[in-house]
Amino acid sequence: MNPTSTTASKLPGRWIAGGTALVLIILGGLWLHQRSRARAAARAGAGSGMAVPVTAEPARSQDFDITLNAIGTVTPLSTVTVTSRVAGTLTQVLYHEGQMVKEGDLLAVIDPRPYQAALLQAQGQLQRDQALLSNARRDFARYQSAYRDHAIPEQQLATAEAAVDGDEGSVTLDQGNLDAAQVNLDYTRITSPVTGRVGLRLVDAGNIVQANGTQPLVTITQLQPISVVFTLAQGDLPAVADDMRRGEIVRVDALDRAQERPIATGRLHSIDNQIDPTTGTIRLRAEFANPDAALWPGEFVDLRVVAGVDHNAVTVPSRAVQEGPNGTYVFVIKPDQTAELRPVQVLRTGQNLAEIGRGVSAGESVVVDGQYRLEPGTPVAVRAGPGAAPAE
Repeated sequence: MNPTSTTASKLPGRWIAGGTALVLIILGGLWLHQRSRARAAARAGAGSGMAVPVTAEPARSQDFDITLNAIGTVTPLSTVTVTSRVAGTLTQVLYHEGQMVKEGDLLAVIDPRPYQAALLQAQGQLQRDQALLSNARRDFARYQSAYRDHAIPEQQLATAEAAVDGDEGSVTLDQGNLDAAQVNLDYTRITSPVTGRVGLRLVDAGNIVQANGTQPLVTITQLQPISVVFTLAQGDLPAVADDMRRGEIVRVDALDRAQERPIATGRLHSIDNQIDPTTGTIRLRAEFANPDAALWPGEFVDLRVVAGVDHNAVTVPSRAVQEGPNGTYVFVIKPDQTAELRPVQVLRTGQNLAEIGRGVSAGESVVVDGQYRLEPGTPVAVRAGPGAAPAE
């Protein structure tokens, strides 16, 4: 092998690697230079009185919800699979797919003629046996009078009494058959057992359906009200269980996909009777009126459970809170329109707000935009914006 050719083949690879390293070094140097210039400009602005434009909002004293976050599954309070109780030809389907129906609304009709005929037969049999019973009672009354006059033996009276008892039993049996025939005739008119939304149609008119068959005619799901089943860690249970024990309403908000805006508001309805030892969680059910059908059965939703309220809490926008090597802090605008770095204790966050335990008082203006250009003592110029503090 020629040593000269081997060395020459390695040279392009070394040139590429060296060039890449050189480009990275140059880019890193430019980034450090720009950062140094920005810091120098901020320090120069602080020293020369040049104000840095920022957006600020005042810290407020207000009620702050103590919330627990969870993910739940929308579960209807009632889902009914409607099947036929009698056999026959399905003559009418009176609902539309996706229709909202009320309890008692007529959904479908099965050919009633065989059951009307059975009802007439039962009525005729009852009338016949009622006539026999009436005649047997008259005979028994005559036999009683004849027996008192010693005109007939006691055995004949007993036979007449037994005939009355037998005819009474026949009438009772006929009445039961009549009631059963009436029930079967009523079952030919299939009505909605609950108020809810009809699903997709499963059987068309003209088909023969079986009594109590496995093929359902339609399913109906109750949407209003509706529930959401979710889980909480066992450590969060006392916060909600104590409120329910005192009879207080525990509010539950179902949130949109961004977890910012409630799409439905309900209340905690019930707590399961045991904690799952494998996960250390407990199941709960929240109930929602759901008037606009914002919650759909089977849907996963983010929930915010309001387990309490901190009254007169000091709050600032969440984006005002920054993380540093020494913990959380905010920039507070002092009366002389300079920035002060203020360490703060954040108790909890939620709804784009942070509850401050110490470090900021209500009424003080905190910077919510432009913090990256600030250092302690930097002059600031507050830009107009929502909740912005006016410059003095």
